[in-house]
Amino acid sequence: MAKCSKCKKRKGKRYCVALEDYLCSLCCGLLREKKIHCPQNCSFLTKHRPYQEKRIIEKKQTSVIKKPSSEEDILNDERMAWLAFHIEAPLHEFAEKRESFSDKEALLSLEYAREKIDKGKKLLSSPQEETKQRNEIGEAIYQRIENCRYEKRIILPGEMGIYKREEKLKCLERVMLAVRSWAKGNFEGRNYIQQLITRFARIEELSRQKKIIPL
Repeated sequence: MAKCSKCKKRKGKRYCVALEDYLCSLCCGLLREKKIHCPQNCSFLTKHRPYQEKRIIEKKQTSVIKKPSSEEDILNDERMAWLAFHIEAPLHEFAEKRESFSDKEALLSLEYAREKIDKGKKLLSSPQEETKQRNEIGEAIYQRIENCRYEKRIILPGEMGIYKREEKLKCLERVMLAVRSWAKGNFEGRNYIQQLITRFARIEELSRQKKIIPL
């Protein structure tokens, strides 16, 4: 049996359709959907996705979830609140289209966008690009973040309102904290989604005043 095409150490027991080569189980797990565009019908992806999603849901759940105090909340900064608004907009749009959209799906979409920004690198392409697995809402969130610009009332020379990578990650994590806080352990429900819909309705009412309602 040939060795793993990545680590060159362990036996390549799993045939990777995306790479058209063999991987060991460890490299398959480490690279799956992170550095490899896995086809949606991959048996290894289908088998392990529930486990990976569970890890994301349970991430940072060992301690009690506490919202930051009003003094230290990054959303007190109007610039960060504007970015958070753009992060949540795709979630709101999709939640209104599909009543079954849950807090779990919202969290997984946010994690997808967070990981993509954190890596800052393209995944290894599959020969069959059209079969690659994507998180539709996560991709929409990612694109909104990348295109988001903060427009100040007074723009100084050289200021473009561009967000730094660290700011994007910090704001994403703040929104994810809100999802966890509102979900209260029931991620199959819509506690966060319902308050999101309510909050965006209020934002629309106050749109002329250009106010962002905090999480």
